[in-house]
Amino acid sequence: MSKLILIFLLFAACIADAQVIPVPATVPSQRPKLDTLQSARTDTLKPKYINMGKIQGRRAALSSAIFPGLGQIRNGITFYRLLKIGGIYTGATLLTLSYIDNSKKYKDFLKELEDRAKNGGKPDPNSLYAAYPDPGLIAAKDNARRNKEVVIFSMAGLYLLNIIEAYIDARLKYFDVGEVTFKVGPSLLNTGTMYGFSPVSAGLKITIAL
Repeated sequence: MSKLILIFLLFAACIADAQVIPVPATVPSQRPKLDTLQSARTDTLKPKYINMGKIQGRRAALSSAIFPGLGQIRNGITFYRLLKIGGIYTGATLLTLSYIDNSKKYKDFLKELEDRAKNGGKPDPNSLYAAYPDPGLIAAKDNARRNKEVVIFSMAGLYLLNIIEAYIDARLKYFDVGEVTFKVGPSLLNTGTMYGFSPVSAGLKITIAL
């Protein structure tokens, strides 16, 4: 009887061992790594670089394009900038007066030539230009016309110079050169080869470190 009980227990133990269900391996968590989170947070919090010189330069150039001298005022009112504004308007005034004068002369010379052509080439005795010959009047008329064209191009150049100067002034206002170091020391300069020798002369060497 005891042998039967022992055999039954062994048989039951074998069945229990065969029915053990394997436990699946744990699936690794899908959470992002801590390093990835920290790097993303650092990129988000990092302030973006803003080039104020470029922004202010564009604004100053646009202001000077709309109204000459306004860009210089936007850069800050100083004695030096007021002198530049005064120079811009002084040059514009002189160019305008020169254009008016040459335009008047061109019309007068042209009218004189037209009147002479109507009178058979004879000048009017009461005319201011009666003593001038026809070739001289033609040359004076062409010269006045060329002067008008030069004045127009000069006005355009002054207008563009006003815009460019305002832009550069704004860029330099926000330009930081940092620490600039100058070093001056003695040096030897090779002046070339003469009679098989290479003579040298003393000099100064200037080094600029930015």
